[in-house]
Order: sequence, then C-alpha cells, then structure tokens
Amino acid sequence: MTIEDLEQSAQNDDTPPRDLTDEIRSLWFARAGRWDEAHDLCTRIPDPDGAWIHAHLHREEGDLSNARYWYNRARRTEPDTSVGLEAEWRSLVSHFLSRA
Repeated sequence: MTIEDLEQSAQNDDTPPRDLTDEIRSLWFARAGRWDEAHDLCTRIPDPDGAWIHAHLHREEGDLSNARYWYNRARRTEPDTSVGLEAEWRSLVSHFLSRA
C-alpha cells in the first residue's frame, strides 16, 4: 500500500482496509475525518508510536499544549510551524508503512 492508496481509501471508503496495522488504521481514520475514532485507536497503541499519532491528532485539533505533551511522550520534536498537518500526516504514514 502507498500513501496515495491509503489517502484514496480514506476519502472513498466507509471502512479501512482489513490488513492495516493499528498505527496505519488510526491515520486512515484521521484522513477520513473521523478524529474521535483515530484518537480512540491511538490511545491503545503503545508509546512511543501511539503517542506520536496522538500528538499529531491534538495538533490537528488545535490543542497545541496537549500536542506538546504527546510529542514529549513520543520522544519526538514538535514540528516547526512551517510544517503543515498534511506534511506531518504523510511523514507519519510513510514511517509506519515502512515498518509494516
């Protein structure tokens, strides 16, 4: 699966593909605009991976202080303000697809 495949599926399908890891499934829900489902799933993913996704979701939500907490738990540096949510989402997907 590619980033583009995942993005297209999230935009066109009601359910994520079956063979996704929890990390990729959480990011699928985020792309599909189903923030609550993405958030619920990422809380069940062990740190630091779950925390990194969690940070991104709170950044997307606009809760930057909460996002900072989760970046810290993920042992990741908070992205510079010039890094958009789209770029960060793609970076997360690329990272987790490379491990799948």
